[in-house]
Amino acid sequence: MLADMSVDTVTEATSPATGPLTPIHTADTAPGWWRSAVIYQVYPRSFRDLNGDGVGDLAGITEELPQLAELGVDAVWLSPFYRSPQRDAGYDVSDYCDVDPIFGTLGDFDVMMAESHRLGLRVIVDLVPNHCSDQHAAFQAALAAPAGSPERDMFIFRDGAGEGGHEPPNNWQSHFGGPAWTRVAGPDGQPDQWYLHLFDSSQPDFNWDNPAVHAEFERVLRFWLDRGVSGFRVDVAHALVKAPGLPAWGGRADGSSTDGFPGHEAPMFGQPALHDIYRRWREVLDEYGPDRILCAEANVDPLPRLANWVRPDQMHQAFNFPYLHAGLDIHRLRTVVTDSLMALDAVGAPSTWVLSNHDVVRHASRFGYNGHGPRDGDGIGPFDPQPDVSLGRHRAAAASLFMLGLPGAAYLYQGEELGLPDGTDIPEHLRQDPTFARTGGERLGRDGCRVPLPWRAAEPHLGFGAGESPWLPFPASFAELARDLQAGSPSSHLSLYREILRQRRALDLGRGSLAWAENWCTSSSLAYVNGTTLVLMNLNHDPLELPAGQVLLRSASPDDARYLASGETAWIRLESGAPTD
Repeated sequence: MLADMSVDTVTEATSPATGPLTPIHTADTAPGWWRSAVIYQVYPRSFRDLNGDGVGDLAGITEELPQLAELGVDAVWLSPFYRSPQRDAGYDVSDYCDVDPIFGTLGDFDVMMAESHRLGLRVIVDLVPNHCSDQHAAFQAALAAPAGSPERDMFIFRDGAGEGGHEPPNNWQSHFGGPAWTRVAGPDGQPDQWYLHLFDSSQPDFNWDNPAVHAEFERVLRFWLDRGVSGFRVDVAHALVKAPGLPAWGGRADGSSTDGFPGHEAPMFGQPALHDIYRRWREVLDEYGPDRILCAEANVDPLPRLANWVRPDQMHQAFNFPYLHAGLDIHRLRTVVTDSLMALDAVGAPSTWVLSNHDVVRHASRFGYNGHGPRDGDGIGPFDPQPDVSLGRHRAAAASLFMLGLPGAAYLYQGEELGLPDGTDIPEHLRQDPTFARTGGERLGRDGCRVPLPWRAAEPHLGFGAGESPWLPFPASFAELARDLQAGSPSSHLSLYREILRQRRALDLGRGSLAWAENWCTSSSLAYVNGTTLVLMNLNHDPLELPAGQVLLRSASPDDARYLASGETAWIRLESGAPTD
């Protein structure tokens, strides 16, 4: 890969089919399955309900793993399935080394692992080290202990400000709305200290200045590594360590300042001591062999700062949030792709690419607007302007084909291979995201992207489960998008994804190179060459005449095979004379 190269020093090449090329990234020959993997996120509550209680479970995942193997992914990432009161859909963990009964048992987990190995699928599990549930035994012990005790030192307890300590210790706000502090009663029943929770009040933050917290999470890592997992996706990895003294902060809990600009100096994020934690975790994983990985959910900006997380002695991957947020903005897409590859090449790490996950509106809905859509994390409600679902799915297919041609690893969110939109008509009384309650309904939260999957159109609850109604209701459009219907249609979204992943593997695009094809990079189109494959996306209102070469894939059936329609992407094998790297 290229190292220590800036955009200004890149020399141009020329291809007869594409015109001038601006090389950005050379082929990746470093070892590691994860460098080019396609990893599929399973949100267990919504994947498949095999026991009929209306909530997905581990047995349901095991049942449908062959579908994921057939899709062509390399690994599965499981969102939390640990024992939990489910105040935040499992991101409030009460026992990190057990399975919540709504999902099954440790025995069910072991059966799922055996089936995944049989199918050649790796499994990555979510780890939530910033906070736990207020029902966790350690926090319950802290509540029962006095101020200054070792039990309280596992968390961030502080005396209150103002007369009688009636004010929170500082002005930090919860990411879910409201103060980031909650006051507790002491063992004598009188008002006592406050504890910090960057998220819901039921999710107290651990104190990572305490070595006992480090020891506990090393134990958790080993517990799951011993059961065969291939690694961990680390939730809010940038938040574990807080600035000394917990100084006041005038921005939001997501690290943004009140003027809308990124809050690089937010005292609850990005502290230098984080890197020592992950160096130690890397040592633990390396004891189990070179194929176990750490992936950071680290909302760090700009991209060169993110590179500090994926140096050879720390994380293997980090989520590329700038790419997710770039949408279909041509300039932003080119800038993010260039900056990502060059920043991460400089430390020998691959980039990752992602368009949807369990925290954002699905890209089939986001791209259904011609103007501004919903703010990330807010969702779409029945009284909001509704996306054009047909337009959104058309553009989503184009965006996915563009993304999956990029070198590096890619993350898919369950159901995006079906082109699923968000659920936008969820009644208020069924909403479960704590953001909705903590903001008095001002922010709808993330329930819309978490609606269960439609598996079989003719079965009860669209094949998600045969018993109770699903924990969130299906949109009316899901019946015609069920997996079994799409599996039988060569022109479906699912068939497109299968073919994309098949050809991506055959062409080894995840290990490939990237050069911008300048003649096709305009204000409304974007194109790059990966090896001998030209990837061209047209966002113009008018069709583009395709360059010479064999069309390998296109995101929509053409009206005229000579042209690339608006909102469409194609992969084209270049004629002889094109560069190979």
